[in-house]
Amino acid sequence: MRPTDLAREHGLSTQAVRNYEESGFLPPAERTPSGYRVYTEVHAAALRTFLALIPAFGHATAGQIMNAIHDDSLDDVLATIDRGHEQLLRDRSTLDSVSRAVQDLTEFEPVLEPRTIGELARRLGVTPATLRAWEEAGILVPSREPTGYRLFRAEDVRDAELAHLLRRGGYPLARIALVVDQIRTAGGTDSLGAALADWRRRLTARGLAMLAASARLNDYLTARAPAP
Repeated sequence: MRPTDLAREHGLSTQAVRNYEESGFLPPAERTPSGYRVYTEVHAAALRTFLALIPAFGHATAGQIMNAIHDDSLDDVLATIDRGHEQLLRDRSTLDSVSRAVQDLTEFEPVLEPRTIGELARRLGVTPATLRAWEEAGILVPSREPTGYRLFRAEDVRDAELAHLLRRGGYPLARIALVVDQIRTAGGTDSLGAALADWRRRLTARGLAMLAASARLNDYLTARAPAP
């Protein structure tokens, strides 16, 4: 097989195929006396595997997996795949927790007037020091009076309620800050519903991509296995 034969199947350039080989994503090709590369069905299986791994694990990790295969480091291959599934499971857990927390927020009494840090702390049953720590972590961004006192508006109280729910669920402040930022970007909990649905679709797509990549990977490992 020629580079163009591999490239045509996937709509790639022949240079891309050569680059993948040079990066170790494909096994080294044999050369004709005149220097032209000669690929086989094993190379074709490698290319299909690499391209299937990209939507499942990302380009960099896909490359790491292919390099580990060609270094005969099967344990590293499996460990990398395990970490990918572990991350997907964590992302699903986070999504479920955020969905429940957003639903719980609708049950809270809305805040019409800005609250001081002491008033908000009493509302949540936490200390003012806790709220200051959340502010330092980027979870809360209250406004300030000319005197320097913090004022928590309705959206600040919403963020604090959400942080309180997720904190009780054991989530670290850094992850809570990311979730709260998503809500701010979405424009509030109402608009967040569409964002959460899109997030779930993307997680489902990644899970299905992992299944497809596993099938390709199994085919490639079988193709590489020495004949009995």
